[in-house]
Amino acid sequence: MQLSMKQAHELTAAHGSPLYVYDTEEIRFRARQLQALSSPYGLTVRYAMKANPHPEIIRLLAAEGLHFDASSSFEAAQLLELGISGNTVSLSSQQPAHNLPMLLKEGIRYVATSLHQLGRYGAAEGHSQTVGLRINPGVGSGHSNRLTTGGRAASFGLWHEYIPVAIEATRKQGIAIDRLHIHVGTAGDPSRWGEIMDVALATATLLPDVSSLDIGGGYKIAYDDGDPEADLKQIIDTFNQKLTAFAAKTGRQLHLEIEPGRWLVAHGGCLLSEIVDIVDTGPVGFTFLRTNTGMNDFLRPAMYGAQHRMRVLNDAGEQADYVVVGHSCETSDILTPALHDPENIAPRSFNKAAIGDLLVISDTGAYCAAMSTRGYNAFPQAQEICI
Repeated sequence: MQLSMKQAHELTAAHGSPLYVYDTEEIRFRARQLQALSSPYGLTVRYAMKANPHPEIIRLLAAEGLHFDASSSFEAAQLLELGISGNTVSLSSQQPAHNLPMLLKEGIRYVATSLHQLGRYGAAEGHSQTVGLRINPGVGSGHSNRLTTGGRAASFGLWHEYIPVAIEATRKQGIAIDRLHIHVGTAGDPSRWGEIMDVALATATLLPDVSSLDIGGGYKIAYDDGDPEADLKQIIDTFNQKLTAFAAKTGRQLHLEIEPGRWLVAHGGCLLSEIVDIVDTGPVGFTFLRTNTGMNDFLRPAMYGAQHRMRVLNDAGEQADYVVVGHSCETSDILTPALHDPENIAPRSFNKAAIGDLLVISDTGAYCAAMSTRGYNAFPQAQEICI
């Protein structure tokens, strides 16, 4: 989203800063792009709630017909509290559900991620005769190791070599594994989705009762100029070709599910902050813009070395190089880490700044407000508004 200097000042005058601003029209536009896609044996688009659980965004996406993915039983309960129908929610969680009987009663679709969770599901009051299962297929793909959720170094899902054990255990309970969930990583090379589907379909051949394949999320967006972004239409076309070939070979027509979170909402958000100080480390050092936000609101740069577009909002006709830093008492609270080298800092060219200027940080609609070290150094939490 793009805010003018006038809009930014009006919003911070009304709501203060730091301030997250979400563009509902941008988010609605992306949701409708996804809802226009199709797959030969059915397609369910699920919004990964963890990207941004703002109630207004949740209700907007529900009104557009999207279903939801919850990454914890607490997220699932929160969706129910917001009026979301349980039968539109899929739960796949690292931690066993603390309220499983209640969730099952509400119609939540359960995806076990371990043998222990399968056993708990089979023993839970109100369980159905089918269950989903997340599998770690032995391969991963992500922008970095911290964004890779498959392979031997990842704890997500049941290791693929234990599939026969899972089938035997569920059959003894009279339960069929009818949904397969595979998610191998986030923001990896968009060209690799065909390979990922091949791995998913090879896994599906080992689970004869599976009729629905959830390929997960992690669809890359462009956080910087020239950064490649996932083309969802092209990716779904690739999926469809492989699903059709699989059906011709096996006679099994698999319903497709996808879980975009970041792709739906990241571009629909920005973070407005104020430059509160400017310091330097001498003539051969760096000049730093200190802001009134940081890792307590906006963790991605410190955690992943994430690159976000930024602008100093003023009418200066001169440019200067600055390193942008957060206000937390942590060396890692750097908002402009070096590209592909998060251990180092990288100056960027901005309008020559003055204390009191606003800094706008783009593409913060996903995994920013939702993923932060809230309360650190006792800084107040950034406000969030939808426009």
